[in-house]
Parts: sequence; C-alpha cells; structure tokens
Amino acid sequence: MERKNEADPAGTPNVAYTMGSGDEDEVLAGFRRSIDNIDAALVHMLAERFRITQSVGRYKAQSDLPPADPAREKEQIARLRKLAEASNLDPEFGEKFIRFIIDEVIRHHQNARDN
Repeated sequence: MERKNEADPAGTPNVAYTMGSGDEDEVLAGFRRSIDNIDAALVHMLAERFRITQSVGRYKAQSDLPPADPAREKEQIARLRKLAEASNLDPEFGEKFIRFIIDEVIRHHQNARDN
C-alpha cells in the first residue's frame, strides 16, 4: 500500500491510499470500525435520553403539565445550533436532528398524558 499525504485549504490532512492487487483496505476498515463504535454510542445515548424523557412525561402527566414546552424547545434548538456551528456541523442538520428528537419526546409525553 502506498501512502500520499496532502492537506486541503483548511489544513485538514487528506491521506490517499492506493492498494496493491488483493490487499484489504485496512485504513477504510479502521474508519468503518470507528463509525460503528460511534453509532453504537449514539444509540445508547439516545436510549438513555429517552428513558429520562419518559420519566419527565410521566411527571408532567401526574402534575397536569402540558406535553410540549415551546419556550424550552426554542431554547434547545438555539443552543444546539450553536453547538453544531462550534463543532463544524451543519446547523441546519443539527436543528433537524433535535427537532426529530423533540417531536418524538412530545409524542411520548402525549401518550403518558392519555394513558
């Protein structure tokens, strides 16, 4: 395998690999293992987040509070957009992601209220 280092205009290294005949691309496999680990962590974190928000939904139902809190949602979206920008993540994607989660949480809270 031959390795060639270059950098893009922002200074991020771009590493190009050329494979010989029959070689496995270990670099790509390593990247994929890392992505798989991150995906697993995301699933576990989301599961924990939803366990907590389900408790919030039960509390809201018992306390006769509304399932949705538009002011809190607005604050969360603004906060996460800033986090996305600071992390070099598209803030539009960040907003869509948190909006999807918020909508699911509200649905859970509505179910808790109705049951």
